[in-house]
Amino acid sequence: MMLTQLAGVVLAEAAAHEEAAPLIAPPFVIGGVMLATLLLLMFICVSFMNLGNRHSAVDATDDPHKQHTNKHMHHDDPASSNH
Repeated sequence: MMLTQLAGVVLAEAAAHEEAAPLIAPPFVIGGVMLATLLLLMFICVSFMNLGNRHSAVDATDDPHKQHTNKHMHHDDPASSNH
């Protein structure tokens, strides 16, 4: 218990004598640049949102080379038509 108190005192004194790290700009400028960067990235993402609607949908085909074939596309099973 005394060691934790001693460690706390040592850390408190070390923190009291530290200087703050210098910033390259005022905090509101840094925040504004970050906000502008994220808004630009959001605009880029939104501009590509409609890209999938340019072409008509193509039916997926079974790939016999897959290790695990997709069982959901097999419509020849009579039990699956009773839904």
